[in-house]
Amino acid sequence: MIRIISFKICPFVQRVTALLEAKQVPYQIDYISLSDKPDWFLELSPTGQVPVLVTEGGTALFESDAIAEYLDEVTVPLQPDLTPERRALNRAWSYQASKHYLVQCSAMQSADQAIFADRTTKLNASFAKAEKQLGDGPFFAGEALGNVDMAWLPLLHRAAIVADHSGHDMLAAYPKVKAWQQALLATGIPQKTVSDDFVTRFTDFYLAERTWLGRGANLNEAPVTAPLKQSGGCCG
Repeated sequence: MIRIISFKICPFVQRVTALLEAKQVPYQIDYISLSDKPDWFLELSPTGQVPVLVTEGGTALFESDAIAEYLDEVTVPLQPDLTPERRALNRAWSYQASKHYLVQCSAMQSADQAIFADRTTKLNASFAKAEKQLGDGPFFAGEALGNVDMAWLPLLHRAAIVADHSGHDMLAAYPKVKAWQQALLATGIPQKTVSDDFVTRFTDFYLAERTWLGRGANLNEAPVTAPLKQSGGCCG
């Protein structure tokens, strides 16, 4: 069975588990602490980052983009009849999502509204591009669920949790992206891609008292200048 090595709130890992869940491919998942990485993990991962996928043959693969391509080569693609041009475009739109995972992570840790607004500039630009590209839905390619949906799922899932817990909707200005988010949530896939305690761990880290979002995104409060807690590493 495929084995995934993960950090519980890493969006890059969720992108991989989302693809596995959508394809209904069985997998085992092991969680590590990025602030105390075990030696066996460091021997597997050249970068010291998650996700790592260990194939049934024992080969350790790293980098979420490479892992996603591998999964399409060894399992039936979600959209099997695409032209080479369409597959290339889908990879490009998937990259538009994954390159903003850490942008969203940084924004969610913002101590006040001004920092949050500055850090979400690039993220908002990516949502605006998706808004322009989306059709009638419900998914990126219409009725068919595809790799682009799985790549954007971590961004959209996290935006939903932020809205539920802070009152701030990152997608308020993007109605098509918002509808896309709701369609993905309705599939049940996002909930299957994370640990049972994901929401608690996520909110404890990103929506704590030290962050503007964690304090309820109060527009009238004075800025907080306390240093931000670091996660002890990241993923890719």
